[in-house]
Amino acid sequence: LVQLVESGGGSVQAGGSLTLSCEASKSTVTIAWFRQAPGKEREGVASTSGSRLIYGDSVKGRFTISEDRRKNTLYLQMNNLKPEDTAMYYCAATDNGLQTYIMLEARWYDSWGQGTQVTVSS
Repeated sequence: LVQLVESGGGSVQAGGSLTLSCEASKSTVTIAWFRQAPGKEREGVASTSGSRLIYGDSVKGRFTISEDRRKNTLYLQMNNLKPEDTAMYYCAATDNGLQTYIMLEARWYDSWGQGTQVTVSS
């Protein structure tokens, strides 16, 4: 397993931007961002594995996932934030190479961070 520590959450107004960071204790094969709003299921936001990237439909065109492998750090640049983006954001990782079609499914990840809260006001 890998230790994951998220940072960068906060409160912004709609239309604003935030960048989340996730520092990993070691390199991983597949790493992703998930989010969970109160009363809702955990949702896959974006994932990366090697050269492959995948985004959830609700964030396409607004969020960008990137990775600095020298620093074992994952980022999520979030632009044009909406109130519906309000959630706890989690970093997740696995040493398994996942097929692209399951990279946004939480059940395939075995390491999780504690989360960072993002709140978007209208």
